Amino acid sequence: MRFQPSVIGQLMREVPRKVFNSAVVGRRKWGLTEWSHLVTLVAAQLAGTRSLRDLIGMIGQHQTALVHLRVGRVRRSTLAEANAIRPTAPFEAVAAHLSAMVAKLSPGLGREALRLIDATRIHAGRCVHEWAVDGAIKLHVVFDPVAGRTTCFGVTSSRVNDITMAKAFPVEPGATYVFDLGYYDYRWWAKLDEAGCRIVTRFKKNTALSLIKEQRVPKGSNILSDRIGFLPARQKYNRQNPFANAVREVRVKTDTGKVLRILSNDLDAKAQDIADLYKRRWAIELFFRWIKQALKIKHFLGTSQNAVRIQIAAALIAFLLLRLAQATQKTVKTPLAFARLVRANIMHRRRLDRLLQPPPLPEQNPLQLAIQWN
Repeated sequence: MRFQPSVIGQLMREVPRKVFNSAVVGRRKWGLTEWSHLVTLVAAQLAGTRSLRDLIGMIGQHQTALVHLRVGRVRRSTLAEANAIRPTAPFEAVAAHLSAMVAKLSPGLGREALRLIDATRIHAGRCVHEWAVDGAIKLHVVFDPVAGRTTCFGVTSSRVNDITMAKAFPVEPGATYVFDLGYYDYRWWAKLDEAGCRIVTRFKKNTALSLIKEQRVPKGSNILSDRIGFLPARQKYNRQNPFANAVREVRVKTDTGKVLRILSNDLDAKAQDIADLYKRRWAIELFFRWIKQALKIKHFLGTSQNAVRIQIAAALIAFLLLRLAQATQKTVKTPLAFARLVRANIMHRRRLDRLLQPPPLPEQNPLQLAIQWN
């Protein structure tokens, strides 16, 4: 009989051992290995476990399903210590490699380098009060809506400003960056503009525009005006504005009647294209809602900042593994339905493309039913 690996085993096939091992410093031969640590946390996110006790119980009950993954016995104290002190670099290296693999699923779409930047607040409770005063954290993400993948992420206290983490992310030259009012920083905009990036964001209400040109708008559209001008030369406390190039203001009326002032440094594109780019920012909000619902990222297994960061990295790895696995089958259409099927069969020996089919009956030896008369 051909060996059938478990669902978690099939998902973890996409994780390259060389990439993971190259980021590990000082490999352990005894106790909880780095590889077992990774598999355990990814399985925890896919299964939606809510505590270390539930996770250890699940791993112990299905120990035979993890033999082919070389995952030994996992103890609660050892796992808690690993989450608190082990570096996050191996998890981040795996997430970056899987993100590049997801981008290759649709090579024709990679021509449009669109990057959405945003942050979401996650309430973690009193367990993180030592480094997050109000009991909440922020997950900062750079999201590629074309390929449906994350390119960068960061975890901070909820009191850290969004723009602080955005400045730490690497800039991709020539990409289009779309973000909201939380990233209103002229110096950062100038950095993106110098790298040849296109910016699409919103004006603040009190930001004036020194008009130099008024352009025509298409009749019958939701575009109210299209103007080109300069931002204020001086900022607060009489500081000079480092972003001296001309910008564009496109006023758009939404379906609800609200008027938006959209800012961009692209002076040549159509006004409707600029408005459509800002509308695509909603994709990152859907991503945040998806990982909170499907991967149960609201429940944390550790209290330290390192433990939370490792768990979020494991959740993003699980998200990318689900993206890769769903591309190999055509029976389950929606990502949420596929994630729920994986959660229900995470330790079962089922093929990923046959999760909707009933499990096969165990094979029986026909000689057991034969009556031996002689």
